[in-house]
Amino acid sequence: MAGMTTAWTISPEPADSSDALALWRAYYTEMSDRWFQVHEGRDTPPDELEREVVAANDHATLAPPSGVLLLGRYEGEPAGTAGVRLFAFDGTGDGTSEQEPTAELKRLFVRKEARGTGGGPVLLAAAEEAARALGARAILLDTRSDLTEAWSLYERNGYERTARHNDDVYAERWYRKRL
Repeated sequence: MAGMTTAWTISPEPADSSDALALWRAYYTEMSDRWFQVHEGRDTPPDELEREVVAANDHATLAPPSGVLLLGRYEGEPAGTAGVRLFAFDGTGDGTSEQEPTAELKRLFVRKEARGTGGGPVLLAAAEEAARALGARAILLDTRSDLTEAWSLYERNGYERTARHNDDVYAERWYRKRL
């Protein structure tokens, strides 16, 4: 598998760059369509997708000094993202709890055309390194039950299921890993 990942490069990217925005649109389209297919047997209505894309605009949380967006390129083409931001259990907003600084993984995504090339594990490892660079000693995330490839990746890479840590209406599984 090591040979499969050599075509991937990962670097920080402004969250509002055209490459990042195009990947996020692809992410939201796929995530929304998958949800609608499971629950309503159809793709997302275009007006609903536009509302979701606008509502999910939290780009500022994935920027220094308390966050980063990583953009993965496969063979030079934008093909995936992973966001990391400091997470606060105690409500202070500084990403720390009484026990340890913690980061949150957001929007780990690989375009369909680049899946099977090793991008998911490469982006996940880069996100963990970015979390360490932000001072985190643990990283947590949420996902949906129907995103089996996502939670399978997390479990293969040492993430353990935990109790709910947020109130995201679409989240159904929560994970944590010590860094």
